[in-house]
Amino acid sequence: MKKIKIIFLTIIFSFGFLNQSYSRTVPESFADLAEKLMPSVVNISTSTTVVTKSNPLPFQFPPGSPFGDMFKEFGDPQERQSAALGSGFIIDEKGIVITNNHVIQDADDIIVRVNGDQEFKAKVLGADPLMDIAVLQLETNEKFIPVAFGDSDKARIGDWVIAIGNPFGLGGTVTAGIISARNRSIGLSRYEDFIQTDASINSGNSGGPLFDMEGNVIGINTAILGRNGSIGIGFSIPSNSAQIVIDQLIEFGETKRGWLGVRIQDVTKEIAEVEKLDKPRGALVASVAENSPSEKAGIKAGDIILEFNGERINQMKELPAIVARTQVGKNVEVKIWRDKQEIIKNVLLGRLETSEDFKVSEKQKTINPTDQIEDLKITVRSLNKDDIKNRNLPNQTTGLVITSIQNNSPLAGSIEVNSIIVEAQKERIKSIDDLKQITKQVLNSNQKTILLAIYNNQNQRRYIGIKLD
Repeated sequence: MKKIKIIFLTIIFSFGFLNQSYSRTVPESFADLAEKLMPSVVNISTSTTVVTKSNPLPFQFPPGSPFGDMFKEFGDPQERQSAALGSGFIIDEKGIVITNNHVIQDADDIIVRVNGDQEFKAKVLGADPLMDIAVLQLETNEKFIPVAFGDSDKARIGDWVIAIGNPFGLGGTVTAGIISARNRSIGLSRYEDFIQTDASINSGNSGGPLFDMEGNVIGINTAILGRNGSIGIGFSIPSNSAQIVIDQLIEFGETKRGWLGVRIQDVTKEIAEVEKLDKPRGALVASVAENSPSEKAGIKAGDIILEFNGERINQMKELPAIVARTQVGKNVEVKIWRDKQEIIKNVLLGRLETSEDFKVSEKQKTINPTDQIEDLKITVRSLNKDDIKNRNLPNQTTGLVITSIQNNSPLAGSIEVNSIIVEAQKERIKSIDDLKQITKQVLNSNQKTILLAIYNNQNQRRYIGIKLD
């Protein structure tokens, strides 16, 4: 009996010890940490001049009408000021601030508020749309309290984190949660390896820091899932990836990414079986750019890239990020699978920003300008062939891709950014002017409800009725 009691007490003690060891990781309060970090987190407000070319009249005069000259000034481009809010954090006592590129993109003026009451103008030292990062310099000689970057590779699922930012323009706000997942890709930018967190992140938190319990920045808060606010799924750019870009923007004012010169695709189970590869892994080379580093090194279409510069490629999406962060001009070993065996190719890495691939993609951006639909308070661009191919839409599809939705838009909460408007009032949308004219007709009617046919982000075709004010 005495022996049983000793065993029982030992078990109780063991459980108590385990429970105590786990409970030590739960912080009693975030107050001391938040108080220390708040002076380094800033609120950012921007103003942008938006030029619209829409005809404000709900009708058009016939050719030769005497009223045409009388009202012609109403058709002139109209200018208005658009404001936006975001967050950021100071990384140098001289006032270098990190935020998201989309917070300051195309801004005429940038105002940064520190400690809730000090306001400074800021200029852009450099910005990178591909990773959505911008570096600002406060225009002042004052000294500031900086924060340091941590090692995001050491961040584990389940670790406590806190986010500080400017949600909805409310000012310094602290939220807490855990790391929910790692290595997330949600289709927002070319290089994605997001940290997912359930710390509450809302509109206005963009560009703010995600801290670990040591007070180090391990992420830059960038995106949320949820139409009207946080639903516990937020995404942050890992600090280790961000630092490479930030250092380049500070030193050069631009990025210098490695370039391999291949177009790649996933290695499916069927492809792995045909190629006698042990399992689906790596990146299948679909094509090789002419005069690219890959072509010069002898890499061919049909090769499967298994390792790059000593890093194993498990999934196709990993390769672009690994190549991009590798130093331009470096000789790297690339392990490929060809003819059912591994071979090594030595590649002298080029620079993405000077490559023909990059120039073509930048040119394609200029072909698809955005325009405002003032009455719907959205920004759109025309659907192009790449959209149709990438989203697997019918070849004859025409329409408009929504690039931004204002908070006070009648579409907010019903339609998401990147949805495609293909019909309005059962009429096919072929141009931006088509949607503008139909919207004005609806506003001048008694019903004031517009029926839109869209493809949502899951490429599902849906009809949505929207009441216009």
